[in-house]
Amino acid sequence: MPLSNLYTITTLDQAPGQITCTLHIDAGHPVFQGHFPGSPVLPGVVQLEMVKAVLSQALGKRFTLKEMSTCKFLEVLNPAETPALTIHIQYKGEEMLDVSASGKQGEKTYFKARGNFQSYI
Repeated sequence: MPLSNLYTITTLDQAPGQITCTLHIDAGHPVFQGHFPGSPVLPGVVQLEMVKAVLSQALGKRFTLKEMSTCKFLEVLNPAETPALTIHIQYKGEEMLDVSASGKQGEKTYFKARGNFQSYI
């Protein structure tokens, strides 16, 4: 199932080595009919895809995840209850990025991850 229109980046702020953005998650997207009916959960792999999408939009390059050294999903993200997610990214490098990212809303942290993303054409 295509994940187009599952989320929209609504704000994007940058500083050297840092990106902060807010995303709106469409709780009515068809992916939630199967994951899970009546109790939607945003899959962890989609949360990591969001990090990659934010990097790509902010830095104007396409990236692929090369290595994940740490990844923790700390809370279940139900898009009906939490339609917005703030992602904070710290990174070093240019073509190969050492990335530390987290997804939060209010006081809740939904995920923390650290890994390397490689740019490609």
